Amino acid sequence: MREVEVVGVRVEMPTNQPLVLLRELEGTRYLPIWIGAVEASAIAFAQQGTRSPRPLTHELMHQVITELGDELSEIRIVDVDEGVFFALLVFDSGTQVDARPSDAIALALRAGARIVCSEDVLDAAGITSTHQEDEEIEKFREFLDEVEPEDFEER
Repeated sequence: MREVEVVGVRVEMPTNQPLVLLRELEGTRYLPIWIGAVEASAIAFAQQGTRSPRPLTHELMHQVITELGDELSEIRIVDVDEGVFFALLVFDSGTQVDARPSDAIALALRAGARIVCSEDVLDAAGITSTHQEDEEIEKFREFLDEVEPEDFEER
């Protein structure tokens, strides 16, 4: 397993399909995962530290887990099959729960949990960055500084 970080979310053109971009901490690979608009907003809210007046789904999940006396220790992106990614929520108690990566990432950001990805998934779906791609990533980061979570809502 390789630890990854969330670079951010963006909308891919021309399909208007949101994606979350992960980057391995010790390496040169990026992992793009196409996600839904709601999950993109949830991830963007979490990255920006935005709290809602009432708990949103992932905030509620985190609160329930904590109130039940457990903690999310990490999420694992464990498989990809025909473009569909699979993840596990791994708790301090040893419990593991199957999850969509987008939901798992949104929850991990709220819980401060590590995000790891299997080497096989990175080999199959990861992309290695070049200098030009690194410049694109930097532009993407600048975009993230200006984007609001509401920009991902369907109109």
